[in-house]
Amino acid sequence: MTIRILGIDPGLRQTGWGVIDCEGSRLVFVACGRVRSSDKLTLAERLREIHDGLRDVIDRHAPDEAAVEETFVNRDPQSALRLGQARGVALLAPAGAGLAVAEYAANLVKKTVTGAGHAEKQQVQMMIRVLLPKANADSADAADALAVAITHAQHRGAPR
Repeated sequence: MTIRILGIDPGLRQTGWGVIDCEGSRLVFVACGRVRSSDKLTLAERLREIHDGLRDVIDRHAPDEAAVEETFVNRDPQSALRLGQARGVALLAPAGAGLAVAEYAANLVKKTVTGAGHAEKQQVQMMIRVLLPKANADSADAADALAVAITHAQHRGAPR
């Protein structure tokens, strides 16, 4: 049985997304990319851009399940709040489409894909190319989203 998984790496400027098919233990790349929001728009309009972009991805690729990376922010509170709002939209878009949505800590995503919980973004991108040779992740955001989807494929049956 094939399960199609949408992975999402939330961000206010760029929200990465990646879609894989999970056929038993076999992972197959489907698509990936970024939803961008314009910093010339109001916050509400930017959040709408993210929502609409993710719903378009869901409509085009018809995933069965979704997974979103939990964000770790140690910057200023204003940035953390805005990122949290983008993350809320990243949770809402698939949930609103009727998908089950799982959440995974960034360290678990990195550990699942690279074997190290504190891996650098370049290590994640390199392992995505190894695990999904046909993947064309042209950005760290898209690669991170594919890593979230892979993490869900590996942990979806495990109790959280």
